[in-house]
Formats: sequence, structure tokens, C-alpha cells
Amino acid sequence: MKAAIIDRAGATPYYGDFPEPQAAAGQQRVTVKAAAISQLAKSRAAGTHYSGAAGYPLIPGIDGTGYLDNGDAVYFLAFDPGWGSMAQRTLVRSECLIALPPTLDPVVAAAIANPGMSSWTALTRRAALRPGETVLINGATGTSGRLAIRIARSLGAGKIIATGRNSETLQQLQQEGADITLTLAALATDLPALMAEGIDVVLDYLWGESALAIMTAAVSGGDKVVRFVQIGSLSGQEIPLHSKLLRASGLTLMGSGLGSVADSELIASIGEMLQAAGPHHFSVPFRARPLSEVAQAWDEDDSRCRTVFTL
Repeated sequence: MKAAIIDRAGATPYYGDFPEPQAAAGQQRVTVKAAAISQLAKSRAAGTHYSGAAGYPLIPGIDGTGYLDNGDAVYFLAFDPGWGSMAQRTLVRSECLIALPPTLDPVVAAAIANPGMSSWTALTRRAALRPGETVLINGATGTSGRLAIRIARSLGAGKIIATGRNSETLQQLQQEGADITLTLAALATDLPALMAEGIDVVLDYLWGESALAIMTAAVSGGDKVVRFVQIGSLSGQEIPLHSKLLRASGLTLMGSGLGSVADSELIASIGEMLQAAGPHHFSVPFRARPLSEVAQAWDEDDSRCRTVFTL
């Protein structure tokens, strides 16, 4: 069968022939329809992600959509070593399969699943968002952050504050459901007043200086509890976090990702998000490309428009 193949750490995948998968006990074979590139897929394929090391050769890709041998349309998580989603067929543990809603296009589902899961899981499993609460999304101009605005609203957020670097994109976010937008440069001056008014949940896709500015503002906001959920680190892996930021405020710091949420809860949350996708019109900008173009597309920046390989 044809597949994207990586034969060593750090290598770009190439399109070639790979042995047909043979299902073992507890596995099902999936004929793949669509699989998206994500930072998680790239880092796991390179063996640099904290969730596990890679063995080579391997098929990259951590999720996708396709069809079981009986014809059922499914979304799947491909976490078994070697058998990623970027192939004509792959092997998936039975518990990692989710039935696709009949009205949801499989290519759209592959595009929204990973970015949608990041905020849906953070809000429902980690922050336990309550109706009417205020949510700040740090890094809302990227694919995941933009979708997080719609997801937060669908889950009952009362006010949504969006931050990002691109002021033009931030203006667009006001048409997509954000009530207030702030550039990262304005956080230090404008955020303390908003924090004093009340921010309940922070979804942080950036880390770095902007995350530190938000936590510093939480100190000036009084003793109100702020649930800060760390999701991504596009602005850097480390910050100088002073102990007083935790001792002198109601700041509660937590992460959301592989390892902080049980696999069963992660799968359940993705299923919930996919069920809600149609009624709430969840979408992200994406470009469909044939899997044969994987070598050209792998290193392209897709933070504004996802790449979805189709077969």
C-alpha cells in the first residue's frame, strides 16, 4: 500500500510503499480518507514529543478519518507505534475509534479534530467551564485559538477575550465571536483592568512572555480564582515564574494534553466535540492535498491554514 514514510529521526516523510497492516487482537483496520498535519504529529514523528519516542521506519500522523471494513465512517486516534494515519490503511485500537456524525464531512472532521480537541478538552475536562464565565484565549489568531472562540461560546462562555500578535486578524475575531481583543504588546497595560473585572479561565496556546504577563495581571486582580490552562508553547518552552505569582493570587495553573487527561476522557471529549461541530458550525481554514505531496507540504507553516491529506 502507499503511505507517508519516515525512516530516521528528523527526516522529511516520503511517499512510498509500506507493508499492508495485519490487525491483531483489539485492533481494527481503517481505510483512511483524510489525515491532517499538526505540530503534535510532527514532534511525535521526530521522537521529540514528551508523550513518547518514535521507532523507525514509521508512518506519521496521529489521527484521521476513514472507514472500517464494514463501511462505518469513523474518526480515529493512531497512537500505536509505527502505524500513523498518513497511509491508505492503518491499524487502530478499538477503543480509539469514534463514529462520525452522518452529516459531518470526513475531510472537515480531520481538519477540526486536533485543534478542536485542544480547547474542548481543556474547557470540559481541565477548567470545568461554567455557564456565563469569562474566558481569555491567549494566541487566538492561530487555527486552534480561532476555533477555541466558537467552542468556548458553544459551551456557555459569557465573555471571550482574544489575544494575538496580528491586529488585523484580531479585528476579524470580533466578527467570529470574540467580545474583546488585545494585541500581545498591550497585555501589560490593558489586561490588569480586565482581570480586575473578572477572568475565570485562560486557555494559553503560547506560553512565553505573554503567559507571564497574564499571570502577573492575575496577581493584581485580587484573590479571585483564575484557572490557567497551558495547552501550547509557540512562544517558547520556559519562563521565569516567580513563586509569588502562585502565592499572592487565586491563580490555579494546570496543563491540558496527552498525559494530563486519561485516554478514555480524551476520546470521549473528541466525540462530544465532533457531535457539536455541525450544530455550532465549527470550522477551520484548511487546504486538502493528496498524500503524494507529503514531502513538499511537511515543513510548510500551517498555523493559519491546516493541511489535510486525502486518499
